[in-house]
Amino acid sequence: MDKDRYLVAFETFEKKTGTLPPSWVSPLRKAAMVRFAELGFPTLKDEEWKYASVEPIAKNSFRFPFEISGDGLTAEKIKPFLFLERGNRLVFVNGQFRKERSSLSSSFSGVRIGSLQQALTSHSDELEPSLAKQADFQSNAFTALNTAFLSDGVYLSIPKGKVLEEPIELLFFSSSHGERIIAQPRNLILLGEGAQATVIENDVSLEGDDAFTNAVTEIFLAPAARLTHYQIQRQSEKALHVSTTQVSLDRDSHFSSHVFSFGAQLSRNNLNVTLDAEGSRSELNGLYMVGNRQHVDHHTTIDHAKPHGTSQQVYKGVLSGHSRAVFSGKIFVRKNAQKTDAHQVNKNLLLSEGATVDTKPQLEIFADDVKCTHGAAVGQLSEEEIFYVKSRGMGEEAARNLLTYGFASEILNTVKLEPVRSKLDQLIWDRLKK
Repeated sequence: MDKDRYLVAFETFEKKTGTLPPSWVSPLRKAAMVRFAELGFPTLKDEEWKYASVEPIAKNSFRFPFEISGDGLTAEKIKPFLFLERGNRLVFVNGQFRKERSSLSSSFSGVRIGSLQQALTSHSDELEPSLAKQADFQSNAFTALNTAFLSDGVYLSIPKGKVLEEPIELLFFSSSHGERIIAQPRNLILLGEGAQATVIENDVSLEGDDAFTNAVTEIFLAPAARLTHYQIQRQSEKALHVSTTQVSLDRDSHFSSHVFSFGAQLSRNNLNVTLDAEGSRSELNGLYMVGNRQHVDHHTTIDHAKPHGTSQQVYKGVLSGHSRAVFSGKIFVRKNAQKTDAHQVNKNLLLSEGATVDTKPQLEIFADDVKCTHGAAVGQLSEEEIFYVKSRGMGEEAARNLLTYGFASEILNTVKLEPVRSKLDQLIWDRLKK
């Protein structure tokens, strides 16, 4: 699909939304569309994309949600995909909010939570200082494309001192109606000083289709705020998925991230965290499990911009069939970010001869009083360990599955929310039995 198709679609989109309030959104969209037209889709010649061809995205035609009516979503269709059977959830189909399928408890008094599209009309003054300020569409074509078609997604704003005891599940469905569609949810999460919350981003496909999801999430944590963020992608193995999460941390704030990637033919997850004040902390955990000819790509950047910042990162991958994984993790320590404590590791387990992985942990340090380490490992199951487990009465396949589960369990055990951990545990076992 060439850029002209997107330009034509943008003109249609602007006619539908360009005159709607607030006035500052349309110029933002137009600037992003101009930048996307200049950048075009990345190619293998681009350093950040040299291991991942986006031809399945660039060469295909996709229909936009505003060209399609109805989704056929029912409560029965939602239920199998939920991590929280009861509780707070916002439901989106192809990036568009579905109020009738969403539910919130009364404990959310004082919290703004709901559709970004509605918030742009009712609370635009709150959104303008933050929306599209952190996620850079000047250098990222997919972020530019998302910003150009900025329409709907999640708006979550938690006031100073508010602690949400109950987690929030954000359920993002792609549903193609038998056609290729493009969904571009845009999410904005703001936590005031001392606020605390747990958010689950849950990406799924209603059918086994080849829909394209291009999501952007911006997160801002005020001083001493704390956010636990789960991002779980289990779309159809025909789907295409690109997500960018930008996080800004203020003084003494804490961001805990748990990323799990199981689905999609091609998936790319960009997670960029800026520790922008003293005492801020980030903890990044990730597990990807792919097979067949899936391609999974994780790029993380931890930017230590101020002194006394702490970051921990552990990503693990399990690959089978002819799948391929890419991990690129950068820790960047600026000149004045003294007393930084940053550690990063990526480990991969190859279960077949056809599976491959490219791993690139990086350190760029411009301060001299820091503790920073990084490492990477790629290997296979030990024949000695397999023999030992088999000697306890297990068959070959069961022994391999148990050892692989043990490898993955380090990341699973970082999940403290029991219903989520239990469902993820089942997803991991289901993946091993394929």
